[in-house]
Amino acid sequence: MELVIAIFIGLLYACGVYLLLRRSIVKLILGVFVISNATNLIIFLSGGVTRSGVSFIGSEAEKASLETMTDPLPQALILTAIVIGLGIAAYILALKYKYFETTGTHDLDQLSKTDQK
Repeated sequence: MELVIAIFIGLLYACGVYLLLRRSIVKLILGVFVISNATNLIIFLSGGVTRSGVSFIGSEAEKASLETMTDPLPQALILTAIVIGLGIAAYILALKYKYFETTGTHDLDQLSKTDQK
């Protein structure tokens, strides 16, 4: 299972880099989001993938060994990264909207032409 997730993470990084290299600002934003999600999956994978029950619940928590439980710290880091990512996404989309109002295009090459009057 970990190998499948690792291959999927590699594909996400490849797609994200491909989108970052495009000239459209929309594709650039999507590339940043895809790379962010791939990084979250790497953090999730570092915590270990197990098919056991939920960690630290009820009387079964005393019976469970440390080898069968997943590490909760990477999951907390991912939740924090998701919240920060949503804030950054809202900010970037607001910048994109203002950029489109100013230039009337999605092309990043037009960004250098906005200063000339």
